[in-house]
Amino acid sequence: MSQAAATRVGLGYPNMPVATIVGHPGAQSVAEIRRHAAEVTAAEVIANLTVQPDEVVLPDEPGARDIVFEGSFEEVNDFFYDREWSDGLPIVPPTPEKIAEFLSYTDRDPNETLGIVLPESRAVTIWSIAVNGVMAGCRPEYMPILIALGEAMADPIYGVEHSGNTPGSETLIILNGPIIKQLGFNYTQGVLRDGFKPNTSVGRFWRLALRNIAGFRLHKTDKGCFGNTFRVVLAENEDALAGMGWPSNAEDMGFRTGDNTVTITRMTGGDVLPSVTGATPEAMMPYLADGVAKETGWEISFTVGGLTFGTLRPALVLSPILAETIAKACWSKDDIKQYLYDHARMEAGRIETMMNVWTEFKIDSLKHQVMLGRLPKDFALNDDPKRMVPIVTRPDEFMVLVSGDPLRTNAYSFAHNGYLGFPVAKKIALPADWEARISGSVRS
Repeated sequence: MSQAAATRVGLGYPNMPVATIVGHPGAQSVAEIRRHAAEVTAAEVIANLTVQPDEVVLPDEPGARDIVFEGSFEEVNDFFYDREWSDGLPIVPPTPEKIAEFLSYTDRDPNETLGIVLPESRAVTIWSIAVNGVMAGCRPEYMPILIALGEAMADPIYGVEHSGNTPGSETLIILNGPIIKQLGFNYTQGVLRDGFKPNTSVGRFWRLALRNIAGFRLHKTDKGCFGNTFRVVLAENEDALAGMGWPSNAEDMGFRTGDNTVTITRMTGGDVLPSVTGATPEAMMPYLADGVAKETGWEISFTVGGLTFGTLRPALVLSPILAETIAKACWSKDDIKQYLYDHARMEAGRIETMMNVWTEFKIDSLKHQVMLGRLPKDFALNDDPKRMVPIVTRPDEFMVLVSGDPLRTNAYSFAHNGYLGFPVAKKIALPADWEARISGSVRS
């Protein structure tokens, strides 16, 4: 009910009547559902249709340029926290002077709107991006990256409105281009660990922007059952990629070599695959394929149709030494993806049980979906329930990234949240005087 109250404001109908659905349908018998619907939900629906709701007057909100508070550092942080503008960690007070510093690193108009995002139907503006960048502890020179993230947030293909869904999935930010070195992003040992200001503060910016721009707040519109905290930025090791002749993630997403880009994709979770052993791809890939397959559970619904078809994009992050060993055997990224398609598989009967019995995602059978043309024939080569089928519909639906400790034979597998956070990439637009502005100013 608190989510409904918050959401209807964002939809522009603050007094929209709502009716209660008692309990969770997935944990009730059919008889209980029928009784609750008849005795509670139906009665409230009838009342909502026959009684004029009371007018709701929303409190005035401060304007973008208004000074909302003056006080000490501690007082500012308490004020922002009490109004749910903060994540609970200390913020940098977004003073007009600090915001102006961030705006000096872009040629864009501060009033420019990049899009309107749910659940609160708020504008993603250059100004609001700068405000949240200051609060997150970013440096002003990160502003072009933050703007690209704002553009990605507003892209309907990503689906930012699903950021508060119950699995509690969290966005992975992937960075590519010369800007990685220019601004001192970590792309070697300790990747995905906080400790480098660029990686950490930009990751925190994303979570603050979801809160303050999109409007996701716990106990209201952010309904993650078990939440994840923000992920620090994953910067690819482009030196290693160039040495192997492999394309970067930016090129995989359709950009040119050397472009500065940011990619966002929402992941439900991940796990490390340590100590991958072998001198050839044939020796190493079975372990990697097994890890990728085991990381995918209910997320298979994004492939086989419980939620949608063919929108699962699992990611495999290889340390440079693993990637170089594989490349030395003349394997490409596409070869890895094909191997994963052929070997990172799940038992057909398990998928059908998971969809039809264990969860509410009903698909009948994989064979039925193949007959309807919704899945490729690889999902129904025979009727054996123990047959192994792919976890994606095409090899190129796997994402393969290279980053991490150059001296460790480890990998990391991410499970994806499907179309509820589909990968979107944006080019980072730099101001005209970028090279002069950052010359000699790199700090980690």
